[in-house]
Amino acid sequence: MDKPAQTQLATQLVHAGRKSRYTQGAVSAVIQRASSLVFNTVADKKAATHNRYKGALFYGRRGTLTHFALQDAMCELEGGTGCYLYPCGAAAVSHSILAFVEQGDHVLMSGAAYEPTQYFCNQILKKLGVETSYYDPLIGANIRDFILPHTKVLFLESPSSLTMEVPDIPALVNAARAMNPDIIIMIDNTWAAGVLFPALQYGIDISIQAGTKYLVGHSDAMIGTAVANARCWDQLREHSYLMGQMVDADTAYMTARGLRTLAVRLNQHHESSIKIAQWLAKRPEVKAVYHPALPSCAGYEFFMRDFKGASGLFSFELCKTLSDQQLSDFLDHFRLFSMAYSWGGFESLILANQPNEIARIRPNITRTLTGTLIRLHIGLEAVEDLITDLDAAFARITL
Repeated sequence: MDKPAQTQLATQLVHAGRKSRYTQGAVSAVIQRASSLVFNTVADKKAATHNRYKGALFYGRRGTLTHFALQDAMCELEGGTGCYLYPCGAAAVSHSILAFVEQGDHVLMSGAAYEPTQYFCNQILKKLGVETSYYDPLIGANIRDFILPHTKVLFLESPSSLTMEVPDIPALVNAARAMNPDIIIMIDNTWAAGVLFPALQYGIDISIQAGTKYLVGHSDAMIGTAVANARCWDQLREHSYLMGQMVDADTAYMTARGLRTLAVRLNQHHESSIKIAQWLAKRPEVKAVYHPALPSCAGYEFFMRDFKGASGLFSFELCKTLSDQQLSDFLDHFRLFSMAYSWGGFESLILANQPNEIARIRPNITRTLTGTLIRLHIGLEAVEDLITDLDAAFARITL
């Protein structure tokens, strides 16, 4: 696959959200730290109150010029009416759902979704009297069989966490809309950084991502974003505001700064991750490589049809389950890959899950693993150096 980020996108990423009102003569938007925003006259206060939904400086929790610049940029990049900012990706997921459900409602969630998203449904939503059921992300148009009269939200994730299945999103969306035109459809769009898959163009209402990953890009700040279409924006905005969701101006600034290099970084993540995935596919120790841009990944044809490129996150399954000692030998001595949660930064990361752990967090998925699953995030280091690091790890274990 050779589909780097398009020139138009690269240009948008450099210029989005840089209105003169936000930059005030500088190249980047100003950092405006404020809780109280001063009104010179009663008329000014009335105007700010009336326009507080439309970018007027009203109160710090509603946002400052720094926040508005990032929100405008995200709307331009993802084609939304509005963007809400949250302190992390998990907050963006949970509060986007909470904005649209009430007691007695039903949420239809991907059975291969990010583990904390599933925990939120099973613990918090359950306590609130909201039912959750799970579907196989590869179910396609058969999603219609899972939609109930009280289904309020259909939640997608593409690719899926860990094993990277890519669902047929048009089939899911069209079937769901045919059953219930009013259903709210959301997607965790973090893997695609919100720009490699234009979710709202596919009939999805809300595109959510952990901007902590690729938007920030340097593993030094946490933020979540939710870009909504016109029919969902007012409700998402007001419910999130009433639940106290916000980010500080410095984090908003760092996220907007990250946008300026996102196209270049994604192109490199794309190229490097595919090279390493192809190298891994030839290793005798590897049973399967789960990279959406490789034919061995479930939903590869949908990825090729719908996505503009790949990011740096993928996984591979070993031919056997490693013992605890073998796993330690494999993971403990990398020179370049670090063990850490999260991903999307400039650095390469590695984590492992055993088959029983995968089965525990994905009880609704019939596809099972027989070998240890290794998840990689390929950073911006030279591919040759990363391959040398991985080659040494294979040499440390006997399969």
